Amino acid sequence: MDIELRALTKRYGEGKGVFDLSFSVDAGEAFGFIGPNGAGKTTAIRHLMGFLNPDSGSCSIRGLDCRHQAARVHELLGYVPGEMAFFDGIRGEEHLKLCERLRGPAPAPRKASLLERFELDPTGPVRRMSKGMKQKLGLVAAFMHDPQIYLLDEPTSGLDPLMQQRFVDLVQEEKRRGKTLLISSHSFEEIEKTCGRVGILRRGELVADQHIHQLRQARRRVYSLTFPDEQRLHAFLEEGYAPLHQSSLSVDIAVVGPLAPFLAALARHQVAGLEVRTQRLEEVFMQFYGGAQP
Repeated sequence: MDIELRALTKRYGEGKGVFDLSFSVDAGEAFGFIGPNGAGKTTAIRHLMGFLNPDSGSCSIRGLDCRHQAARVHELLGYVPGEMAFFDGIRGEEHLKLCERLRGPAPAPRKASLLERFELDPTGPVRRMSKGMKQKLGLVAAFMHDPQIYLLDEPTSGLDPLMQQRFVDLVQEEKRRGKTLLISSHSFEEIEKTCGRVGILRRGELVADQHIHQLRQARRRVYSLTFPDEQRLHAFLEEGYAPLHQSSLSVDIAVVGPLAPFLAALARHQVAGLEVRTQRLEEVFMQFYGGAQP
């Protein structure tokens, strides 16, 4: 396996950090690491980069200890941090050259292709770049050396939809080339497009580790019901169906199990409107949170 965390624990107090976190990513696999901001995703990735000492447990990349063999680990990686940081007064092209001095020359055609893909002119000063331009610069720096393993922490933060799609296309290309990717995000849509397996983090603990098709299969039918008045809506809710969403005259119900009892309940009440849709994957994701905060 290329990436492994073993009972990794880092406590910051007040329930912050990661706790007994264990998972692995095989060679050639794209693993999505999702959860709300503050769930512990960045803490885990910083341990993989060797930036933090765990309270207990360990993590490794290709058998190398991420803390004690960090220099060798970094030779294998392309890394996009959750928050971009650059030297004061530096230009974009100077930042890329600095990365090359640290890692060795990047293949010129690949570097040029990445700059073209993300429509980035790196000649200007970084301080004048927008957040999106800085994010593009970080992506080019991470991918231009053609590493075997990527650690990407919120990689599309600040990108417009067109650039987000180009990032997705790039990841899919890297997957076909056998690269290993760990992608942290709070966007389920982004992970669905790029990853085959998903780890869901809640308050620093892994609450699910599933293939993306398993989460798709967990989607339920959602019935959006509209009633003539609030009295009839509340009368229907007394049937015992918990709403996903509710407004003054409308309610969304996710049906689990046999459909016949639900249809019988509908027949007992006056319904003004009915629409059916498949539950969004974001809603499946939130089942692991139960409405709780991260």
